[in-house]
Amino acid sequence: MTRPAAGGALLVAGTASDAGKSVLTAGLCRWLAREGVRVAPFKAQNMALNSVVTADGAEIGRAQAMQAAAAGVEPEAAMNPVLLKPGSDRHSQLVVLGRPVAEVDALGYRPHKERLLGIVLDCLADLRGRFDAVICEGAGSPAEINLRATDIANMGLARAANLPVLVVGDIDRGGVFAALFGTLALLDRADQAHIAGWVINRFRGDARLLEPGLRQLEGLTGRPVLGVLPWLPGLWLDVEDSLDLRSHPDPDPEADGSGAADTGPDRLRVAVVRFPRLSNITDLDALRAEPGVSVRLATTPDEIADVDLVVLPGTRATVSDLAWLRRSGLADALAARAAAGLPILGICGGYQMLGVRIEDEIESGAGEVPGLGLLPLVTRFAADKVLGRRHGVSADGHPVTGYEIRHGRPTVDDALPGTGGSAAPFAVDGVRRGGVSGTSWHGLLENDEFRRAFLTGVAAAAGRSFHPAVTCFADVRARRLDALGDLVADHLDIATVRALLDRGAPAGLPFVPPGAP
Repeated sequence: MTRPAAGGALLVAGTASDAGKSVLTAGLCRWLAREGVRVAPFKAQNMALNSVVTADGAEIGRAQAMQAAAAGVEPEAAMNPVLLKPGSDRHSQLVVLGRPVAEVDALGYRPHKERLLGIVLDCLADLRGRFDAVICEGAGSPAEINLRATDIANMGLARAANLPVLVVGDIDRGGVFAALFGTLALLDRADQAHIAGWVINRFRGDARLLEPGLRQLEGLTGRPVLGVLPWLPGLWLDVEDSLDLRSHPDPDPEADGSGAADTGPDRLRVAVVRFPRLSNITDLDALRAEPGVSVRLATTPDEIADVDLVVLPGTRATVSDLAWLRRSGLADALAARAAAGLPILGICGGYQMLGVRIEDEIESGAGEVPGLGLLPLVTRFAADKVLGRRHGVSADGHPVTGYEIRHGRPTVDDALPGTGGSAAPFAVDGVRRGGVSGTSWHGLLENDEFRRAFLTGVAAAAGRSFHPAVTCFADVRARRLDALGDLVADHLDIATVRALLDRGAPAGLPFVPPGAP
């Protein structure tokens, strides 16, 4: 392939959230990297509860880290300069260049936008100066006209950086032609000039059935359909927000090369408590990649009654979600489970909940709050956030890596009353008492040897003959990224994509007035 001009860039926008922007961006990065192009992902503004820590201790959206892996480069703060982490329906933590700077609501965020646009454009220019190509991902929809005046992630970015824009629509939702045409029609003339083509995502069936609609869409808009991407069963990747396992069924083990599907009484069953503000649910992706392991979300006591392991994941609102745990009846069900010696695992915020008390004047302002009392632990929140990658050797002798993103500082104290005796070390900085374990590290279960040993212990406690397969999670993830690269290479008009990276949006694209045709 002819290498695109240095600094070539385009923006992948979508008709709605979850239309396929993150996946298409990752696929383009993988395809370009395999063609020998040094490429980087970029998302100006991300609203997500799934995040990761870069090598220099910056916090960015997990999707951008996944896209960086697809590109074969190290993730960095410049790839996601603005991150919003919702803590309630109205407030979010504002993270800029990897560091938290404020708590904002929707109206309070607007005054930050002018300053943030400058930061965003500086980061994009920096990436374009160091990489051959930059694939930018939009946020939500570019047709959110109520937000257009202060937009820094969609058409505001495209206009400021002179980017051609691909718009992807999800046909699985229905109404994809209306969504694509309507997106264009709602934009003003200057914004429309940047819309260079359409991509339809998640198509199932014979693509020839779409042909009449595709040709009509091209005729009505004057823009080409650059590809129809088929539905890929079993393909799930790091996502921007809390993963809904009910809409993402267990992957096909044969697709990952891990053997035949496992069913029957020795299948290991895992329930993940679905907190209202759960975060970093991608911690459980490695469990889902294990043949013979079923993972589901749980919001009621009945949903954890028959499982072998309950996981309390991370959360952006520890005290609030702990109160929800009690209202739902899950707190009592967890106490009964612990009394019976059945396995429970807490990660970060979920770990903090398992302790005797939480002292929080920072995140919730609630002060001292009783925990579940299942581990001899006190957590005190501090204003500065712990951010960092970690490595070490687990208590059972396995080398492990992970990362930390937290305001809470857990302290183990065996002298605390009511926790049923002393605790043993778990992982590296975690603790275990009976069947209850906890850690502050995200990503711990991605360590293959540690995960196998942990699951073997869970199976023994459950009386199952389950034995973990020899699964390398890094290889599983790499195969999925390769599948995305193949998807782009096989189903996208890559010649036009190359031209867009080389020359930008074609001149003279027609304006489509609102209400047309």
